[in-house]
Amino acid sequence: MKKLTLESTAPFQGLPELVAYDDGLFAAEGIEVEWVDRDAGPKPGTQRDVNSPLGVDPFASHGKLFEQGKADMYNACEWGNYCRVQDTNRGGRQVGRRAIVAFGALVVPPNSKAYTPQQMAGRIVGLPYYFGTHFLTLLMLEGFLPRDQIKTCKTPNGSRPQYDALLRGEYDGACLTEPYISLAEKQGCRILAAASFNGTEVVSDRVDVETYAAFNRAVSIAVGRISANKKSYMRYFIEYYKDRDPEIGRVLTVDDLRPSRLIVQRPGPIPEQELQRSYNWIRSWGMLGGTLTANDLVDLDAQSEAHSAAG
Repeated sequence: MKKLTLESTAPFQGLPELVAYDDGLFAAEGIEVEWVDRDAGPKPGTQRDVNSPLGVDPFASHGKLFEQGKADMYNACEWGNYCRVQDTNRGGRQVGRRAIVAFGALVVPPNSKAYTPQQMAGRIVGLPYYFGTHFLTLLMLEGFLPRDQIKTCKTPNGSRPQYDALLRGEYDGACLTEPYISLAEKQGCRILAAASFNGTEVVSDRVDVETYAAFNRAVSIAVGRISANKKSYMRYFIEYYKDRDPEIGRVLTVDDLRPSRLIVQRPGPIPEQELQRSYNWIRSWGMLGGTLTANDLVDLDAQSEAHSAAG
């Protein structure tokens, strides 16, 4: 068995991997998966005086254990991973897109005076910089507002602390993932905008092409199972949090969750044109200043070989 140490993942960003693990699909491919907890340890609260990702550590959670040599591989949002592989000290490179297409929603509390994205002009959105909902919020809001009217501050990662801070009035809006979108809706909050976003896999040189291809074969089988019966796999969004966040199990049932927000696809390479567009857009926000070309952020040969070998 080939041992593969992965950073921990939640259902909204890694359901196919969790299903592949639980259903023995990795083991069937000769891979022994071990999970390590990337979120262990204390987290700072809202930092209202930090209003830009510039100077913020992109490895605050995703990639943290990878950079310490304690994980072979991790998945996170594609935009954030461009920044992480630019700054890696471990030679991490993206090798393709993960199987789940995550879903995020910009939420305001019940007493908010904002009813449309345009009305968020000058209002502060709490964002976990370098995470998917950070970039997603910028993309959604810049369709409605000039950039100088989009105001943000730094929050810890994870929808739970962001949602709690939103309800405490520490900022005016937050971008949540499931099951916290459904929790917020059930508790009277409003969604102003919502969209889906891609993530990618980052590997170390300890992960060879054959192993990554086998990993993707297992994940692809899980994708097929999820796609064939989404409703039966929505339980993961409740069960994952039953010990971590008892309110989820107490307030929500599977029937509160929308299967339309669960989007999966076979893992595959990052399309060249999308890679370039994302690179240009991230640079336009002042990030990726140390990377000359988009192709520097992906191991193109390994990506091509591994996804071809996965079939």
